Amino acid sequence: MSTAQKQKPDDSIASRIQAEVDRAIQRNIKGLEYFTSPAPAVGLTPKDVMVTRGTMTLYHYRPMAKEVYRKPLLIVMATSNRGYILDLAPGQSFIEFLLKQGYDVYVLDWNPPTADEKHLRFEDYVLDFIPDAVQRVLKESGQPDLNMIGYCMGGVLSTWYAALHADGPLQNLVCFTTPVDFRHMKLFNNWSDKRHFDVDKLVERLGNVPPEFIYASFDMLRPASRVTAQISLWENMWSDQYVKSYRMLDRWSNETLPLAGEYFKQTVKELMWENSFYKNELVIGGRRVDLGNIKVPLLHVLAEHDHIVPYEAAKPLVAHVGSEEKEEVVLKGGHVSLVAGGNAMKRLWPKVDNWLGERSV
Repeated sequence: MSTAQKQKPDDSIASRIQAEVDRAIQRNIKGLEYFTSPAPAVGLTPKDVMVTRGTMTLYHYRPMAKEVYRKPLLIVMATSNRGYILDLAPGQSFIEFLLKQGYDVYVLDWNPPTADEKHLRFEDYVLDFIPDAVQRVLKESGQPDLNMIGYCMGGVLSTWYAALHADGPLQNLVCFTTPVDFRHMKLFNNWSDKRHFDVDKLVERLGNVPPEFIYASFDMLRPASRVTAQISLWENMWSDQYVKSYRMLDRWSNETLPLAGEYFKQTVKELMWENSFYKNELVIGGRRVDLGNIKVPLLHVLAEHDHIVPYEAAKPLVAHVGSEEKEEVVLKGGHVSLVAGGNAMKRLWPKVDNWLGERSV
């Protein structure tokens, strides 16, 4: 064996060591940049504020296609988080994607309730805020009806609205990870167990439920996930794209919104303790919320690995609605990666476009 051949393994080892040293140096430099640079900007897709009233804000996004579908699309966000999860950054925005596909997009987003808004209840969201947004969308678009997308608790509110407004103007409904059977929201049920959890006293003392309480409840679902995520961040600190995506999602998860006290009490008592939504016994504004009243076409998309809304909690929706045309789709991903990120761009976004496109003319 020649001298050159004997040196090859050593050269290979030296090259790998040098590569690791270079990466470690780059990682440390990037780490310093991470802690000293501002959080990335999110929600950059051009839009106009149509109205801000109390805890609701209605946005109308500016068109990005030469031809726009006649039927407007209203997206109803969850009450616990900012809506920019669907508009993280150019090229990574579900809303931008919809606009480029020709949809006329409106988003009903939520602001933190003030101390004076602690009295807000299900009734305010389902019989006031959403109907108000719907009428403003119809007036702005000049159309008699619209499509609606609801994400998580935004999906719950959307189904309640649809059930209580069965005569229109809703024409098609899409829900993402929308819970119905709250028995299967296991950890939420554990910490809100009526034997130990005095929700009346909590709301009496705090008024609105602070974001730290909501944030901690989500963290308890996966206690090690934050540490694991930080380790993964450090290992990938050299990758600008990874760090950018991490920071955007981390910012969104940290900007949890407080919940109005009475709304929170209803959630615990009606949904967690009594499971009244699943039992078809939920009453809002003196009217029973009967999913059988929903007759419009329905698409429900669930995440295969959703630790926040498990499949068993969301599964009953399609079975309970009265629509003749209804479809359930289970896609790979988790509660957030279902709607945002690379997997969502390949799976969820095209599915929604194909389903809504033929129903938006």
